[in-house]
Amino acid sequence: MTTSGDDGLHERRLADLSYTVFDTETTGLEPSAGDEIISIGAVRIVNARLLKNEVFERLVNPRRPLNRDSARVHGIEEVLPAFHRFCEDTVLVAHNAAFDMRFLELKEAATGVRFTQPVLDTLLLSALLHPSLDDHRLETMAGRLGVQVIGRHTALGDALLEAEIFLRLLPLLAARGIVTLREALEASRETYYSRLRY
Repeated sequence: MTTSGDDGLHERRLADLSYTVFDTETTGLEPSAGDEIISIGAVRIVNARLLKNEVFERLVNPRRPLNRDSARVHGIEEVLPAFHRFCEDTVLVAHNAAFDMRFLELKEAATGVRFTQPVLDTLLLSALLHPSLDDHRLETMAGRLGVQVIGRHTALGDALLEAEIFLRLLPLLAARGIVTLREALEASRETYYSRLRY
């Protein structure tokens, strides 16, 4: 999880922050072994409200064969700067964020784009809130929190699901006394899943 030097942001209440909830679809599960991003989807949350009209969705040319219909695809050099503009001045949210962030980090040199804002991870937050449970997959979390699952396995569909889940986690965090961004980041780091590396 990334932290920036903006202490004022870290002391703000979670319910008052602006978020970009995002997801990547990739060619595989090993970013360090050459797998590539094939799409990025994101949606914005402001004042604890999901703004379904403020979305980002791009297909990316991974420069390798894909089993999909020909569609309008963009180079990563175009997509990441556009995504960076979309999510600037927000806190990033992702499920298993270490995975998605590793793909973004590996493209820093090629794109000149760095994502330095704080990152909250719905996987870590779920593990924090439900430490006795082993299953923190999106579908399982959705069922546990009463979120309807639609549009899975597209980057934007997953981002929308993650956003709905994240909004359900906020009051549960508050009930545990975790109300600021700093508190959420620090508590997340204490979970077992924070050790995941890609």
